[in-house]
This record gives sequence, C-alpha cells and structure tokens, in this order.
Amino acid sequence: MGTEIERKFLLQGDAWRSLAPGIRYRQGYLSSAKERTVRIRTAGDAAFLTIKGLATGATRAEYEYAIPLEDGNEMLDTLAEQPLIEKVRYTIAHGNAIWEIDEFLGENQGLVVAEVELSSEDQPFDRPQWLGEEVTGDPRYYNSSLVAHPYNRW
Repeated sequence: MGTEIERKFLLQGDAWRSLAPGIRYRQGYLSSAKERTVRIRTAGDAAFLTIKGLATGATRAEYEYAIPLEDGNEMLDTLAEQPLIEKVRYTIAHGNAIWEIDEFLGENQGLVVAEVELSSEDQPFDRPQWLGEEVTGDPRYYNSSLVAHPYNRW
C-alpha cells in the first residue's frame, strides 16, 4: 500500500520566491469525499490520477498513476468538480527535506502553503525561516476542500 506522510504550513514573507522556478498545475476532483479523494492533475506536460484515503494525523493511503496528458485535460474540463484548483508549485530543498510550495491562483488566489513529505510523523526536519503556522490538521487547507470552499470566500 502507498502511504503519504505530509505536514502543511502557511508561509511568512517572500524569501522562498527566489529559490526555485515554478510549474503551473491544474487539478480537479472526480470524488472529494473525505474518506477517499480521486484527483486528476496536470503538471507542465504530464498528467496523473491520484487516489487518497482518509487522513489519520499526517498519514494517509495514496496511489498515483501517470495518465496521458490529453486524457487528463479532458477529464478536468468535462468530469471534475468545479472550480478547478490552479496553482504554481515551487520545489525547494532545505536541510534534509524537499518542500513543495503552492501559490494558488483563480478562486484561491492569495493562499500560499508549504508541504513537506516525511518518512514518519515524528521525523525531524529543519524549519526554513519562511515557514509560518502549521495547518496540517485543518481541513480548510485540503485541496479537495478548496473546491467547495475557495479561499477567496473565507
């Protein structure tokens, strides 16, 4: 079984912006039930189907498969719940971890979060100076929640 252990944080300041180029992402959900999400995502010229289970703490089951880009775009345009999640992702190495910073666009513009994947929930990591409040357990910040309750409506 695939497992994802991820912690999520808000950011403070813009010091991270000069550390990596960004890649445009579009993603949508075929199912956004909290017990299971089924997501379609395009990232640059690649597309993926991802199935995630219910989170327990910072851990949940995750399965991800590459799919043809044309199929991914068609599913996003015709089958996915609306609005789509649009964002630019920046991947930054810091200390012993790889951080993914998502700068949201569209109906979630203004939201910027950093995520780090860990091998265990108690794995230590260096906190970059640009990390703010941890929001790992706050369902408002789940991408699937941002479809039903976009950030610009909070």
